[in-house]
Amino acid sequence: MSKTPQQNATTDANGVSVIHSQAHTSGLQQVPQLVPVSPGGGGKAVPPSKQGKKNSFVDRNSDEYRQRRERNNMAVKKSRLKSKQKAQDTLQRVNQLKEENERLEAKIKLLTKELSVLKDLFLEHAHNLADNVQPVGTETTTTNPENSGQ
Repeated sequence: MSKTPQQNATTDANGVSVIHSQAHTSGLQQVPQLVPVSPGGGGKAVPPSKQGKKNSFVDRNSDEYRQRRERNNMAVKKSRLKSKQKAQDTLQRVNQLKEENERLEAKIKLLTKELSVLKDLFLEHAHNLADNVQPVGTETTTTNPENSGQ
């Protein structure tokens, strides 16, 4: 005993076929299927939530409209404030990084000078050591001052 769903097809103003199916004795929610009328894809399939909005008249004096506008205006303000805050945070971070970069550049200069001074000191000391070292095999005789008087 199979229960086949019953299908009704309608065409909206945009030339889109909407297939509505109803399952017999099932408690499932009805979900419309969008199918383009022309096989060449000439028209766009429009979801049911957007189908009637073009032709519907909006009463600008209604409470619902005013509430929607107010919510939208608040959302826009919030979005703009968030964007502005993000830009300020980014600018602040850029300034912090510039200051840190300048500090590090100054430290590099200082350390480079220090390295140069230490290198010069080391080379001078090494040169002095080389002058004081005598080659092997050329020993000088030293006289002992205590034994020289006898």
